[in-house]
Amino acid sequence: MEALVEKIKKLKEEKNAVVLAHCYQNVEIDQVADFVGDSLYLSRKAKETNADIIVFAGVSFMAETAKLLSPDKKVLLPRLESGCFMADMINVSQLREFKSKHPNIPTVCYVNSTAAIKAECDVCCTSSNALNVVKALNAPEVLFLPDTYLGKWVESQLDGVKVTTYNGFCPTHLRLRPEDVEKSRQEHPSSKILAHPECHQEVCKLADYVGSTKQIMDYVQKTDFKEYTIATEKGVFDRLKRDYKDKTFYLLKDTLVCQNMKWNTLDDIYNALLREEHEITLDETVSQKAMACINKMFEITESVYKTAV
Repeated sequence: MEALVEKIKKLKEEKNAVVLAHCYQNVEIDQVADFVGDSLYLSRKAKETNADIIVFAGVSFMAETAKLLSPDKKVLLPRLESGCFMADMINVSQLREFKSKHPNIPTVCYVNSTAAIKAECDVCCTSSNALNVVKALNAPEVLFLPDTYLGKWVESQLDGVKVTTYNGFCPTHLRLRPEDVEKSRQEHPSSKILAHPECHQEVCKLADYVGSTKQIMDYVQKTDFKEYTIATEKGVFDRLKRDYKDKTFYLLKDTLVCQNMKWNTLDDIYNALLREEHEITLDETVSQKAMACINKMFEITESVYKTAV
């Protein structure tokens, strides 16, 4: 493995390439990644990088987002079959039908969606900033897609805002049930349970903390508890266990593995970069509309950041 890691690093230098890795990826990919994080963090890094090539160790909608943000760069997806079940739950015709049933209402799309879907929406969001994005719209009702659970979690955090959701979901997070949380409480009574807002609402209600992958990892860094139970994809658990040797971590359920996220390997990254294959291409008209949706998100998050500072 060490020899392969060195080959990838050499190729990155020769081709002025960077590797972006989502924290649900196989943990060994971190050895060659320039940046590891959640969707919002990686979106920013894609926008900021001066590299000629971006290799996105993630799933297809993430690579599409990187291409939207860096249209002049070559964006490669190590494995083309690395799709997202949630993103595939809605297509443009289904979105238009959803909007037609709720006319003249702002439409918020989760970043876990295709470029074509983003092109039909008013503003994008991630699990890190969904609450701030919906709040910033200052509307009595918003449409939210494709994840009904993230949308309803946002609604639960806001007074007087109706969040009408499309019936999409993350199959990995939805494997968790309230009884899994209760069982974990009995087995590890001192452990803090940290859940992703893509989980079922009843799971979120029972958790000690609800946040995005990055927010969960930040929570562990900033708190002094000795035990944490992770209620999100196993990649987060693996990284926390690696990085915080003085703390104990439990994975709420062994089935918290997204197979699509685990497609990518070091070999795939090497081959994609060596051959410059599996390049992401997007329709220009779709790209322009999708970028307006993403830029609106960045405007909101920058405004919130400046206000906080």
